[in-house]
Amino acid sequence: MSEELAQGPKESPPAPRTGPREVWKKGGRLLSVLLAVNVLLLACTLISGGAFNKVAVYDTDVFALLTTMMLLAALWILFHLLGAARRPDAVPYRDAHAGPIWLRGGLALFGFCTLVMDVFKTGYYSSFFECQSAIKILHPLIQAVFVIVQTYFLWVSAKDCIHVNLDLTRCGLMFTLTTNLAIWMAAVVDESVHQAHSHGGSQSNTSHTRLAADPEGTGSPSGGDACSCSTAICQIFQQGYFYLYPFNIEYSLFACTMLYVMWKNVGRLLASAHAHAHTPSPVSLFRETFFVGPILGLMLFVVGLAVFIIYEVQVSEEGGRTQQALVMYYSFNVVCLGLMTLVSLSGSIIYRFDRRAMDQHKNPTRTLDVALLMGAALGQYAISYYSIVAVVVGTPRDLLGALNLAHALLMIAQHTFQNVFIIESLHRGPPGAEPQEPLPKEPCQGLTFVNLDALHQLPSCPPTPRRVSPSLADAQEPVAIIVAPRGHWRSRCLKDISLFLLLCNVILWIMPAFGARPHFSNTVEVNFYGYSLWAAIVNICLPFGIFYRMHAVSSLLEVYVLS
Repeated sequence: MSEELAQGPKESPPAPRTGPREVWKKGGRLLSVLLAVNVLLLACTLISGGAFNKVAVYDTDVFALLTTMMLLAALWILFHLLGAARRPDAVPYRDAHAGPIWLRGGLALFGFCTLVMDVFKTGYYSSFFECQSAIKILHPLIQAVFVIVQTYFLWVSAKDCIHVNLDLTRCGLMFTLTTNLAIWMAAVVDESVHQAHSHGGSQSNTSHTRLAADPEGTGSPSGGDACSCSTAICQIFQQGYFYLYPFNIEYSLFACTMLYVMWKNVGRLLASAHAHAHTPSPVSLFRETFFVGPILGLMLFVVGLAVFIIYEVQVSEEGGRTQQALVMYYSFNVVCLGLMTLVSLSGSIIYRFDRRAMDQHKNPTRTLDVALLMGAALGQYAISYYSIVAVVVGTPRDLLGALNLAHALLMIAQHTFQNVFIIESLHRGPPGAEPQEPLPKEPCQGLTFVNLDALHQLPSCPPTPRRVSPSLADAQEPVAIIVAPRGHWRSRCLKDISLFLLLCNVILWIMPAFGARPHFSNTVEVNFYGYSLWAAIVNICLPFGIFYRMHAVSSLLEVYVLS
């Protein structure tokens, strides 16, 4: 009875403290998600409607919405930074896994390229200011301010676990995330319509999209001629900001991933033991590799650049060398994807001999990485399966059809095995985290009479300072367990594999991101499905495939560090 009375006051207080906090946490998340869904649907409706000439939604409407969203998001970020600076208890914890240096560095790089794009865009619209709306010039200026404010915010606050103004912070983070998604959708739609017009062979010079050629929302051809880009400086600005679109797209997606992790970490409690980070050592960045992976990956990167340049030149020519360009393009991709598949499979086999313990800690960053890898790969899966059906059922039986079929099959295999390798790597513990299974099996010395059933329930037997036959090897054994994996052959091979896959993913991102569209140059799928259906499939699925490559690069950098 006395023991029950003593235990009663100890067990009753936690219930009222933890229960309401979890319910309110879920309620705040639900409120922010509902806000984001409604704003995103509104933005998606205007952006998709503005892409079609028959819909009475004009480019000025889209620019006005995006400008308003960026202004509100930038104002909230400034308000949050000022409020957090005045509250010392605003950030009691910092998530060591969130916002690694390579992710923040990539965000800063893409943000700088986005600023250059905004300069080109402002110069392009200023070239014919007389017939343009002021919102078209104001939009890139506001976007530049938004990029600067957001990049600084994510650089200094990506690891924060915020504990003040929880609901307002969640809504602000989710609204900023939705703003980046809207910017991404607008850039993807603009680029997709431009690619469709250029491959369609009509209006390739003047119809950049409605976002560039619609005169004050009237849609009249005469107004379009008045706003035509005729000067040389205008052409430079137009081509410049178009080729910088991929960096703007990746910047928005990088910001979305970091904002989502911050949203998940609002109100999160962290233990000090969990805050172990994996930071690369700048001295040994490439020292612990065999150099086979980086050299082979660099060779494929250079060859891929040459193939991409030759492909673009030959496809744009009028001499009919598209067939030769497609054969060269598919041949390189078949070789590259085949090597990546074998290398990813070999990495998974090496993990069968890895003794590192699995990291079972709660990690929102890793959970998001895995979900994005699996979800983004679905876009390329869809394109590949559509191509397989068109090639197998279609009538052509030539070299190009065989290469197209091999390319589609290897694309599916490469995504699958690379995802398996990356996901398994992300769930490995840090270097030296070997499972200490033999320790509990050793007898606990110093005990005369032991209950064996109770002994097995102990967490671990305390290590004894002496052993029966101490030696120098025994004294150095704990040090060897921690240091050996860094110089082990498995670690070197995994680092080579991660660097090779990283360079290959970079070149496979450059090709489609900067305009390579063999899906339209190759007429097999166009003739089988029709241009309208095939263009819809490619324009919807390909942006996810492009994002997969850059996200895989970010994940492979972390795999390199964890190896």
